[in-house]
Amino acid sequence: MAKAMILVVEDDPDIRELIAYTLGKEGYETTQAPNGEDGLKAMAERKPDLVLLDVMLPGMDGLELLRRAKADKALRGIPVLMVSARGEEVDVVSGLELGADDYVTKPFSPRVLVARVRTSLRRSVDATAARDDRPGAIELGGLFLDPDRHEARVSGEPLDLSATEFAILERLARAPGRVFTRSQILDQVRGHDYPVTDRSVDVQVLSIRKKLGAAADLVQTVRGVGYRFKDE
Repeated sequence: MAKAMILVVEDDPDIRELIAYTLGKEGYETTQAPNGEDGLKAMAERKPDLVLLDVMLPGMDGLELLRRAKADKALRGIPVLMVSARGEEVDVVSGLELGADDYVTKPFSPRVLVARVRTSLRRSVDATAARDDRPGAIELGGLFLDPDRHEARVSGEPLDLSATEFAILERLARAPGRVFTRSQILDQVRGHDYPVTDRSVDVQVLSIRKKLGAAADLVQTVRGVGYRFKDE
């Protein structure tokens, strides 16, 4: 079986070559881009199986590239693993809110990087394999969610949800009245042992509520426990 093709978007040539060498030793095919503009172009032309994306890039930075990729129907399904020396929680949350699949902070060991790559690729394959068995659209309390089309509406008005926001809202809406802890939400929308904090769930739920507008009370806080979808 052919190994996955990985796009490395990194402005430091030494780090770029080190990542490519490390992945090459594991049998992965790699292609490289030194900046955001070239990275976005390479995504469109090569359709890689995974993108390793640095945050601090000249010109278009990594977060802007990610934002544009997730807004493009042809590119939004490509998993993205953010790589950066900026490990502050706000940067982690920003990347995840935009739809990144994982976040690795420099400096990292080659073994850790390869493990994260394998995990992200496995999630992508598992999601594709499960797509045919995925439950259908949800219509509840004025909310409409269609996972296959990544389409969301409330009272007929479209909702612009990130991939993670959509996954959280779908998880809650499929079990109205059931309370999910923050850890359970992370496990179910990202996979077990995902390296983010409970705080990032709060940030994303807050964003979901803002986008729901007058229907924000559909997502309820259970103090000291977690969140649930309003049970009508």
